Amino acid sequence: MFKNHPKGLFTAAITNMGERFGFYVMMAILVLFLQAKFGLNGQDAGIIYSIFYFSIYILAFVGGLIADKTRRFKTTILVGLIVMAAGYLMIAIPTPTPVSNKPLFLTITCVGLFVIAFGNGLFKGNLQALVGQMYDNQTYGKMRDSGFSLFYMFINVGAIFAPIAAVSIRNWWLSSNGFGYNADLPALCHGFLGNTLTPEAEATFTGLAAAASGAPVTDLTAFASQYLDIFSTGFHYAFGIAIIAMFISLLVYIANKKIFPDPSLKTVAADATPEIAMDPKEIRQRILALFAVFGVVIFFWFSFHQNGLTLTYFAKEYTDLKLLGMNISAELFQSSNPFFVVFLTPLVLALFNWQRKRGKEPSTPKKIAIGMGIAATAYILMTVCSYLYNLPLHKDIMEAGTSAVKVTPLLLIATYFILTVAELYISPLGISFVSRVAPPKYQGIMQGCWLGATAVGNQLLFIGAVLYESIPLWMTWAVFVVACLISMCTMLFMLKWLEKVSK
Repeated sequence: MFKNHPKGLFTAAITNMGERFGFYVMMAILVLFLQAKFGLNGQDAGIIYSIFYFSIYILAFVGGLIADKTRRFKTTILVGLIVMAAGYLMIAIPTPTPVSNKPLFLTITCVGLFVIAFGNGLFKGNLQALVGQMYDNQTYGKMRDSGFSLFYMFINVGAIFAPIAAVSIRNWWLSSNGFGYNADLPALCHGFLGNTLTPEAEATFTGLAAAASGAPVTDLTAFASQYLDIFSTGFHYAFGIAIIAMFISLLVYIANKKIFPDPSLKTVAADATPEIAMDPKEIRQRILALFAVFGVVIFFWFSFHQNGLTLTYFAKEYTDLKLLGMNISAELFQSSNPFFVVFLTPLVLALFNWQRKRGKEPSTPKKIAIGMGIAATAYILMTVCSYLYNLPLHKDIMEAGTSAVKVTPLLLIATYFILTVAELYISPLGISFVSRVAPPKYQGIMQGCWLGATAVGNQLLFIGAVLYESIPLWMTWAVFVVACLISMCTMLFMLKWLEKVSK
């Protein structure tokens, strides 16, 4: 599979696995941790989530700027791995729940999240820039798109196991303390302690508490406090496994650091593609084209990264957590996306290769437009099914303590499948597009700007949380359908110009 690619590609992918592992741990449990630990509602947890993911990507611009200015890409990447591990350590240390001083401990958590985001900013874009430089020669240049797709596939191998590992640790800690898992209980525990439950919700709480304990509960106050403490502590331990993943990536990177290209060296490979001096007009056209694409993909990321926010809420509150006769946890749906990335990437590459041999392979900008349309179909599925199931409003399930209607988990699995196909048409190819079009002296910054566009899309994620708790679900998903279709139409409108610039 890596036969026709530079030898550093596989090592770069292994190095990036630690970051992906931590990323998917956060995507699986962050908003649920914030709700269980601090009793936050969906909107407040969504704001913190969106700011965190905004910071991860916007700080990639800072990381790119640092690397471009110092020309020390490798050192910047190394420091990023260490800083990320330090951030995970900050939030992995257990503290008592219910929280005695909510502002203090929430601030500590947010500082830890910022440290993770800053380390990610130093690491992510710069490693992608190095991968792009591996293809800046006549030997590998034509394999750039497939190279980035392979890179994207392999960094997601670790991500498959991240939610599984996080959930296993949390559920192990619950069972070790004599409790069973229930997705509805943390919110009900906070509601009971805060005396905000309706009589109907309190009756639901009593029944679920007995089921989780294995016997009727006589002291519901003590149960609520203990369950929240054990549930949240399990999440703290789950964050700790990301540190192990970072350490492994750090060892792999240090052991193989020399095989990566180094922009600080002045030597040029014998088969390097000659660097053609660009006049200011061409540089301006290239940067304008890049920023046009950056602006469009904002709407895609705003929709796609709902998988860690509103789709996670949907998994917890509206989904029947039984699959093939087995009980599952809401967080496990986050394994679907990386699994499908690994499974589908060879198929998508085979399709592109089949099209290439017949001279019918779409250009990279056209592939991105196709991906936008595919993403729209995922949310069309959610819209139609939510309407047909007549799912209750969020406020109604809060009053009852649980949803009276639970949908099949296959709905979310199908949605993640479609979104992953869209992702494979957009994310790795977008990175490839940036590495091809960006002027050489702006490689790091432009990779940072690509991630910065993702950041803006992530900053808008909280809108999804607001809609989720305010309007019928089918209307919420319809907003994302519109966002993806607008992105697709805009890309198609600019297609000829983008194809001309990227040649």
